[in-house]
Amino acid sequence: MRTTVTIDPDVEALLRKAMRERGESFKQVLNQSIREALGHGRARSDKPFEQITFDMGRPLVDFTKALSLAGELEDSKVIARAGHRRLV
Repeated sequence: MRTTVTIDPDVEALLRKAMRERGESFKQVLNQSIREALGHGRARSDKPFEQITFDMGRPLVDFTKALSLAGELEDSKVIARAGHRRLV
């Protein structure tokens, strides 16, 4: 498919640099770059991303009621602010 695309000067410089490094044509470098960016073609790394995790052991604080405690603290702040506004 033929089409006209406006390429920013910095992107053109990157494509021209890749052309020199790879010894390939503008068309080849452009097509391969687009394939890689869209997740097709040669991947930079064949290894999939893997999140590193650690076992941190048992928590030192009981978090079973953490959400209710946070709610109570938030409620007390709201009540304190409301009471403060009435006095002012």
